[in-house]
Amino acid sequence: MGLDMPPSRSDIRISGLSKIFGSGGAAVAAVTDANLEISHGEFISLLGPSGCGKTTLLRIIAGLEIPSAGSVEVRGKSVWSGAVRSTTATRPISMMFQEARLFPWFTVAENVALPLRIAGVERAKRQARAHEICATVGLKGFENHRPTALSGGMRQRASLARALVTDPEVLLLDEPFGALDAMTRDALNVELMDVCARAKVTTILVTHSINEAAFLSDSVVVLAPRPARITNIVEMPFERPRDLDLQRRLEFQDMVGHLRHLLTGAAA
Repeated sequence: MGLDMPPSRSDIRISGLSKIFGSGGAAVAAVTDANLEISHGEFISLLGPSGCGKTTLLRIIAGLEIPSAGSVEVRGKSVWSGAVRSTTATRPISMMFQEARLFPWFTVAENVALPLRIAGVERAKRQARAHEICATVGLKGFENHRPTALSGGMRQRASLARALVTDPEVLLLDEPFGALDAMTRDALNVELMDVCARAKVTTILVTHSINEAAFLSDSVVVLAPRPARITNIVEMPFERPRDLDLQRRLEFQDMVGHLRHLLTGAAA
């Protein structure tokens, strides 16, 4: 990660990105002059306090929010031309939200296969792929259940499977496990790391959890309170694969303390 990286190695390039909601005296700056490059297969976290503009930045990358200034490129293609979104640029992107957003009248497999159905993939192929990815995220045997029969953690597994079913090149995660209990969240974070590493998917996670950011990421992008402004980019020195024992090690706790200090300074 950095600003001097050759363009061919950058999956995502953000330049001078700003977002202002409203106008005149009611204008609110959500993001200001964000610059960032992310390499292929890299896992980064956007770390900052609640309401600092992390999700707004993520939505602009996803093509869901029009920027006020600046540019976003995904694999060399501009996401925005003025207020016009490029579907070619956003096609390799999948996004997962904090809420599972599953259709209750569909089975788990039908929910997971929905992006393939929208894309016109024939029924047999999308069913096979849905069952394959359900097994990958720990949902084997639950493909024919309705979402209402699943726990919160299992619904989030289904949401992750749906995000991965199209083999995306870029995965955007907006606090996907934030509403889960600590043990379930830890377990899903380990599985998320494993899935992303095997798929070699470029991943951006929005979180306000310092531990989560340090544990999952190759680099942590520290944001100041609103408007979101990148104050630091910190590489995580921990080797992969990682397990939960890492979080008990002194060097991990030192890194968490360092990131907390940077967040406190950004908020000052």
